Amino acid sequence: MMRVRWIFFVVTMGVAFGQSAAEYAGSAACRTCHPALYNRWRGTRMANVVRDPKTHPDAIIPDLSKPNPLVTFKPDDIAFVYGSKWKQRYFTKRGDDYYVLPAQWDVTNQVWRPYHVPNGADWWTAFYPGDNMQRPTGPLCDGCHSVNYNIQTKTVTEWNVGCEKCHGPGAAHVRKPSRTNIVNPARLDFVSANDVCIQCHSQGRTLQNPIEGKYYDWPVGFVVGRNRLEDYWRLEEHKPGEQTFTHFADGTAHKNRMQGNDFVTSVMYTRGITCFDCHDVHGTGNNADLIKPANVLCLECHGPNSPNGPRAPTVEAHTHHKAGSPGDDCVNCHMPKIEQTIADINVRAHTFRFITPVTTETLKVPNPCTICHSHEPPGWAAAALAKWSNVSPWRMAQ
Repeated sequence: MMRVRWIFFVVTMGVAFGQSAAEYAGSAACRTCHPALYNRWRGTRMANVVRDPKTHPDAIIPDLSKPNPLVTFKPDDIAFVYGSKWKQRYFTKRGDDYYVLPAQWDVTNQVWRPYHVPNGADWWTAFYPGDNMQRPTGPLCDGCHSVNYNIQTKTVTEWNVGCEKCHGPGAAHVRKPSRTNIVNPARLDFVSANDVCIQCHSQGRTLQNPIEGKYYDWPVGFVVGRNRLEDYWRLEEHKPGEQTFTHFADGTAHKNRMQGNDFVTSVMYTRGITCFDCHDVHGTGNNADLIKPANVLCLECHGPNSPNGPRAPTVEAHTHHKAGSPGDDCVNCHMPKIEQTIADINVRAHTFRFITPVTTETLKVPNPCTICHSHEPPGWAAAALAKWSNVSPWRMAQ
């Protein structure tokens, strides 16, 4: 009976362990018809998050010839490097699995730091031994760093976030291009459209766990255009007032890769805004692949006296800071860098809520005022806000 139930589970999930390789064409097949998009994408971090140093000798950022007590491995031990913007980690291969080596490079501070997820720092630590070499990246990482990761064969159509990660299996489209046999996220409803990004930019758990005795930290079985993410993945829960390994007490995320957890709580999300209303993952010249520079982008919808706010005649009147100053930058107040990626390097929150100084005092959530005015306490910032004539004392200063 248990065998019958397991077979039924596999069938009803679609193909829980990875779609048939024949359904996928690989990103290179998209270049013929979409050369401009393909060439832009090739230069993005999406296309280069995982690199093989044997084929990309420049992939390893630090100089491994310089001795460091944290670095117990050699270049030949590195099968893949992961990351290049904030941190770089190193995967070694043992058998048919990959494992994360015990040192990571802090790109910003140009220093080595240990890499090890301590017990209690993530939900899955309760189900894996403490040794890095007993924590394979297949269940914990690789499903988001590849296209069509198959959990039985441990093979992929391609490493990195390729075209078919967001557009679904594309072999049929390559054979006979049609709008009906490829997914365009822009034509999906806003929930499904955002789920294209949330599948990897979120902390959560699979609904079916374990799968064949292993616990997975990515949505096994979800395929863009084939099914809904909610049937495979639930976002990490948060209880208001409690700070956890994922959330501050007010529900804002405090670690990286949680843009989706933040965004679904925002007014922007409830109004049907999508991730790609702001970002173009095919690549742009702007930070974070924004479609336009941040302030330009924000003010297209939130210009002075707009029904969407701010309700002030000028941006400066709204921010009480000089034009061009950090305090006049929309994202510094509404998307503060408070979510840790490594050491003292943080990424931006995506709730778009202004975190008040009082919230810092009561719930220990960092606020944007004292992030910039780091020499001042939250009480100083609360008192300053109370003097702003166009700011509600009920919302900001109490």
